Amino acid sequence: MPSPRPLVRLAPIASQFTRRNPKILLGGSHQPTLLRYLDGWPRRQHGPHAFLIQFIDTHDSLERFTNDQFDLAVVQAPDAEHAESVIRHLTRIARQGLITRC
Repeated sequence: MPSPRPLVRLAPIASQFTRRNPKILLGGSHQPTLLRYLDGWPRRQHGPHAFLIQFIDTHDSLERFTNDQFDLAVVQAPDAEHAESVIRHLTRIARQGLITRC
């Protein structure tokens, strides 16, 4: 029996938010660099809103977050040993995600 394939959702960064105040997870040790990834991320067209940003450390586990808890997650690239787990949880917890080397 073939091994199950991980679920990967590809969505353009410009896709519409489902929440008035988008929830964003930034994971890594250099928060100013992570915040720069939000520059140019689209905002809702109607009415006031604010990003709800949660920071986590590079070594914090993504397991504790629920499915689709965030509209966007930006995390630092994990080491090879943890890459599979990070990618699996990233695609589960965020509608859009980005893995970066910052």
